Amino acid sequence: MNIFQIALVQPLTNGLILFYNLLFQNMGLAIIGFSLFLRYITNPLTKPYMNSMKKIKEIEPLVAKLKKKYANDPKKLMQAQTELYRQKKINPGSGCLPYLLQIVILIALFNVFTQVLSQNGDTLTKLNQMLYAPLKFSENSTLNTSFLYLDVRKPDIFKFANIPFPIPGPLLILAGLLQFFSAKMMAPVVRAEQKIAKKTMGEADDIAASMQSSMIYMFPVMTIIFGVNFPSGLALYWLLFSVFQIYQQYKTSGWGGLTPLIQKLGLLK
Repeated sequence: MNIFQIALVQPLTNGLILFYNLLFQNMGLAIIGFSLFLRYITNPLTKPYMNSMKKIKEIEPLVAKLKKKYANDPKKLMQAQTELYRQKKINPGSGCLPYLLQIVILIALFNVFTQVLSQNGDTLTKLNQMLYAPLKFSENSTLNTSFLYLDVRKPDIFKFANIPFPIPGPLLILAGLLQFFSAKMMAPVVRAEQKIAKKTMGEADDIAASMQSSMIYMFPVMTIIFGVNFPSGLALYWLLFSVFQIYQQYKTSGWGGLTPLIQKLGLLK
């Protein structure tokens, strides 16, 4: 095994099987329980990021004034903005670490499902090669990978004879929708940056604001497009991750761009 497998894939595999044994030997419940656990232990990294985003939103009027003042001098603008962040104790780069960590975990979990819980070959033999001694399966054991209508090793898709491509299942569609809702909650920040960008001479702000706006729609679409080839267990993890993300964003900055929709539904006055 390489260092990536030893450091991440193997511990995640053992953690998943530990929860599998604790939660009635049901792989779907194991994924849910393990996702909750992973979110809990990575929360100390994610929480500072959410607080940083809240502070950045609060100082948007000050940033707008700086961009207007130094519209023709990008170097002084950068220096002034850096000094403002320093005074307000804001680290704009603090959000990279938690999301990079989540991506690494997602890649490792993808390896768990595609390599260890593969539909091809002897699943238990592959698992036992990764498991620590106390968690190894006996020769007569069976692995329960059924959850609701799913086999967590297979994609959440439906195939019809008269349709040449797979149709995403409910779990996958819900994961994409939750990704959209999570991104939409950040819409006020995106709109403010777009307004500021129009008032400045440089093109960098326009490009950044445009990219952020497009990601609101791009990430959910990518979740569904790539998800039709991923094990549904990974889609279940991503759905739960999105739920936690929405909850944290709500606690930090409210409903954001979802406020009009929430008001129409009568959930917010």
